[in-house]
Amino acid sequence: MQTKNVYHLPIDINKVTSAGQDSLAHVGALIHSIDYDAPEGTLVYASLDGVVISVKDESNKGGLDQKFEDDGNYIEVLHKHDEISEYEHLRQHSSRVKVGDKVLAGDILAEVGNTGWSECPHLHFMIYPKDNQYKTLEIQFKKERG
Repeated sequence: MQTKNVYHLPIDINKVTSAGQDSLAHVGALIHSIDYDAPEGTLVYASLDGVVISVKDESNKGGLDQKFEDDGNYIEVLHKHDEISEYEHLRQHSSRVKVGDKVLAGDILAEVGNTGWSECPHLHFMIYPKDNQYKTLEIQFKKERG
């Protein structure tokens, strides 16, 4: 199923070293997730107007083993049509938002990190319906960010 909303890119594509969906973690319900490999500290932007509903920012742990899965920092934003964008593997203490904040497309959310189940610094980005977490939707992107 495809998103009802059309999203902006969550990262400056000029900072991305590779992008793709080929990951061991992108199976089943996570099939439409996208990883953007980028240097740690690269800015992460809100992909659409919405309200921040969840933030985890305190972890500095990460690694190749699945045991690190719960150690990843993330931000979740609720958008119209009850779609949620999730930004994962964020740098420790880089969040610039808190739960309840209203954000506009292009607002800075945080920085790329390497927390959680992660092999290198990257942004894991996905959209899912509010009532079905982790059943990712095929993302429709605008041609330009911002």
